[in-house]
Amino acid sequence: MNQISEKRYRDPSSDQDWHDLAAQWRLRSDSIYLNHGSFGLQPNCVRYARRGWIDRLDEQPMDFYLRQMESAMLEARVSVAEFVGTSTDRLVFVDNATYGMNVVAHSFVLRAGDEVLINDHEYGAVHRIWQRACDRNGAKLVSLTLPERFESQDQIVDALVAGATDRTRLLIVSHITSATALIMPIKQICDAFAKREIAVCVDGPHAPAQVELSIDELNCDFYTASLHKWLCGVLGSGFLYVNPKWHSVIQPPIKSWGRLLPAVPETWDEEFTWIGSRDPSPFLSAPAAIEFMEGIGLAAFRDRSRWLANYAEERLTELLGTTPIGNRSEGWYGSMTHVPLPPGDWSSLQSQLWEQIAIEVPIISGKNNWNIRVSSHLYNNTTQVDTLIKALYRLTS
Repeated sequence: MNQISEKRYRDPSSDQDWHDLAAQWRLRSDSIYLNHGSFGLQPNCVRYARRGWIDRLDEQPMDFYLRQMESAMLEARVSVAEFVGTSTDRLVFVDNATYGMNVVAHSFVLRAGDEVLINDHEYGAVHRIWQRACDRNGAKLVSLTLPERFESQDQIVDALVAGATDRTRLLIVSHITSATALIMPIKQICDAFAKREIAVCVDGPHAPAQVELSIDELNCDFYTASLHKWLCGVLGSGFLYVNPKWHSVIQPPIKSWGRLLPAVPETWDEEFTWIGSRDPSPFLSAPAAIEFMEGIGLAAFRDRSRWLANYAEERLTELLGTTPIGNRSEGWYGSMTHVPLPPGDWSSLQSQLWEQIAIEVPIISGKNNWNIRVSSHLYNNTTQVDTLIKALYRLTS
């Protein structure tokens, strides 16, 4: 098993200093993966940890479910809760951020005439989740158009506040937007809406590891996230944070025993422990992902991935002649790069990049134009970005 033997200083701008870390991942040699922000890749130690849990389950499921699972799940929850800055009784495992958002939409009480506020940078599936919840209850989903340029934190907070009315019951907002990669001023947003007694549900799948996270300090009501992105956890692992004032409201959409008999669920979080005979290995291997990333050093990871993102941004803006929505130097971006493409129909560009050069990178339609979003992790390097630039030059000229 490959391990990081020790922390050492690595120059964020030096590919050579980070070259050894690529061996920690099992990477396909026939493609360039610049889409960690969609589906992150697990390092070998996380893959092995998961395999160990699967083997325990497969070899003796009765012993695993009856005598091992609950204590192992609690131990893993403790690890994740500490990592994201909250307590174990405020956090439950869910499959991903989308699942967690559905839990909130299933549980949050809406009445006819109520409004749920969202904005045009939010994930499309989240719009669909809350449209269904509003339709079911006779409420209204209000989608706010944010400014074309992100110039200050106050500008964005004021724009969101201006969209609220006396009927607004809940704000849905990303910590880091998916399509546009913007780091939102989430603490300021939560504080502003708390003053108006409007609940806030934060969609945070891109935040764990990419930014420093302490959920208890955010003053939010709900926070849902995935662990398979920047933390490099297993696909199918995420969490839902619920502020204590909402514990009596939240229920799993799938009702089962909660805990295995003869134990019975006594608290809100225990309802999520046992929801059927599923494979819990994605949750149980989360501590291995945390250990791996902390072994490298989270600050070092952020420095390197942000340096790569800045490198990609500089090359893309020079080639395309366009400008990102926000200024990276002012903190709007982290480990992802989002750059608009020139006017035109670029609907086939993503498939061309894959089919002709075997580069995996999303081309996203939004806000009346097409954009490219590059997201790099520690297995990426400048040569891969340069290959992308050369391919784009040929395909867009």
